[in-house]
Amino acid sequence: MTTIQDASLKTATLKDAAEQAGRDLEDASALDILRWAADTFGKKFAVTSSMEDAVVAHLASRVFPGVDVVFLDTGYHFEETIGTRDAVEAVMDVNVITLTPRQTVAEQDAEHGPKLHDRNPDLCCALRKVKPLEEGLTAYDAWATGLRRDESPTRANTPVVGWDEKRQKVKISPIARWTQDDVDAYVAEHGVLTNPLLMDGYTSVGCAPCTRRVAEGEDARAGRWAGRGKTECGLHG
Repeated sequence: MTTIQDASLKTATLKDAAEQAGRDLEDASALDILRWAADTFGKKFAVTSSMEDAVVAHLASRVFPGVDVVFLDTGYHFEETIGTRDAVEAVMDVNVITLTPRQTVAEQDAEHGPKLHDRNPDLCCALRKVKPLEEGLTAYDAWATGLRRDESPTRANTPVVGWDEKRQKVKISPIARWTQDDVDAYVAEHGVLTNPLLMDGYTSVGCAPCTRRVAEGEDARAGRWAGRGKTECGLHG
């Protein structure tokens, strides 16, 4: 049986390892960062993907075939996003795990009223994204994201390996130093699956009610929660 003291020691060890790796791997390639994660955590490591593209999942599959890829099905996704998930599951050497909120959209509407995403987007994100991910990641010690420093000011200091204080886990962002040009080049070189919406004016793909196309010259994430003073769903801070 794991005691509170054992859990505290494990957390401290993981946190120290994350901070050290963040320093050691700052200039490492994305593949080397993911190789470190696979070697260090094995099956206790998972990749998360919004299915905007499958770049990080593809990278991880090269060093850890069969890696778990966690996807949040909020009930509000574009059909193209669900289609991208299904395609990734069909053609890539990964194990896609789909998480869902405790309530369906209809059940949430019955309790909180329709279109909660318009009235209280923070609560909607908490119920349909943040809580399901926290529950879904309990089996893992480390998780990888596709965060990049060039995406927005709120992500400018993203470490390649850091400590997720909220979930008490190691958080890995192997392409944090990449630019959009780097992503595009990798997609082209390896034929990586991407969400069709990226070819239709969307530069960041989230839930359909809270995502719009982006005008030329706008920030890449300007289409997310436009006009609502919100830039993150809560998964990353």
